[in-house]
Amino acid sequence: MEKFTGKVWVLGDDIDTDIIIPTEYLALPTVEDMKQYGFSPLRPELASQIKEGDIIVAGKNFGCGSSREQAPEIIKALKIKCVIAKSFARIFFRNSINNGLLLIENDQIQEKVKEGDTLDVTLGESIVHDGREYPIQPLPQNLMDIIEAGGLVEAMKKRNGVK
Repeated sequence: MEKFTGKVWVLGDDIDTDIIIPTEYLALPTVEDMKQYGFSPLRPELASQIKEGDIIVAGKNFGCGSSREQAPEIIKALKIKCVIAKSFARIFFRNSINNGLLLIENDQIQEKVKEGDTLDVTLGESIVHDGREYPIQPLPQNLMDIIEAGGLVEAMKKRNGVK
């Protein structure tokens, strides 16, 4: 099982896709151009502070709102290792998997962490914070294969022997 450690950024409930990437930035030519505006309606400085391998911890209904594919692409472009939330909006969940963004559901950790803390994650097993272990359910292997390949397109290329 893969293990990783990341610094925590704490967000609340109902973080919608308009908060993740506001509509006015969708006209920019690439996700790389857009990523600096990630989460700007909520916290304009956040995108510039996130470092590779960091973890977002949020409440319920993360990714609600419109089904824009750019929302998980922005989070992935910011090099967030994973998003841990109490629950995810259904379309956002699938868009995230299809784009290779790891999502973990846990209904306890948000109340236990504060911004800047670190979490140790063992995929499919647990999250460890301050010596306390929080169990997590593993994602089905077919979804993990997509995430590990970097997204659905890359997973299908791999499966079909296309380079």
